[in-house]
Amino acid sequence: MAQNQDVRLQPDILTADQKAFQFLKTLGDYQSTNPAYTMEALNASYEAMQAALEAERQAQEALAAARKVAVAAGWDFHNDMLGAKIQVAARYGVDSDQVVLMGLKKKSDRKSPGRRSKPAAATPENDQK
Repeated sequence: MAQNQDVRLQPDILTADQKAFQFLKTLGDYQSTNPAYTMEALNASYEAMQAALEAERQAQEALAAARKVAVAAGWDFHNDMLGAKIQVAARYGVDSDQVVLMGLKKKSDRKSPGRRSKPAAATPENDQK
């Protein structure tokens, strides 16, 4: 028996177990002295595993669908808020306190672009250093 049964089995181990189970089903004379390992018990265990895997797959699909809906709703809300910010700026002005409360900067607080200085031209004296 495995020591840590809280971790998921590796897929190749589970596949090997399923192949062995399929082979065991073909043996007509298999009889277990331990009632936990009879064909009926193994069949019930296999069907329970299959049902659990199917339930997990369906839950993953439901999660993916719910995530897709949540992402779309988030983007819809974000786009609506961008539009609302534009409406607040149009109604109250780009220098109003309401614009600041919406998370935008006042137009007067924006730094105007300054004049850039040209980079120094390469001269023969600079290249020799």
